[in-house]
Amino acid sequence: MATDPRTVASLLDQLAGAGDVSARKMFGEYAVYRDGKMVGSVCDDQLFVKPTVAGRAYIGAAVEAPPYAGAKPHFLIDGALWDDGAWLSRLIVLTADALPAPKPKQPKSPPS
Repeated sequence: MATDPRTVASLLDQLAGAGDVSARKMFGEYAVYRDGKMVGSVCDDQLFVKPTVAGRAYIGAAVEAPPYAGAKPHFLIDGALWDDGAWLSRLIVLTADALPAPKPKQPKSPPS
């Protein structure tokens, strides 16, 4: 089951307090970014946040699950918590701050 685009739009509205947050469609689901760093994903209308030490301390008893088959476990954020934009924004900020900067993309070499 693919994620409904309205779910992602609603989530991004709740994350307005986290700064530059966006989502990009990938394989029928969505990757969530803050300041260019992938911090999580929305799969099957569920929010998964990359696990970090800071995020675990903030969440407390975190539920972990893989966002898709073969993926490493992420924090699964209960839908009831999506309504607390301040809490959710803080989690995304903490997660982004704990993750390394994305590697610069290598320029594609022209075909020979």
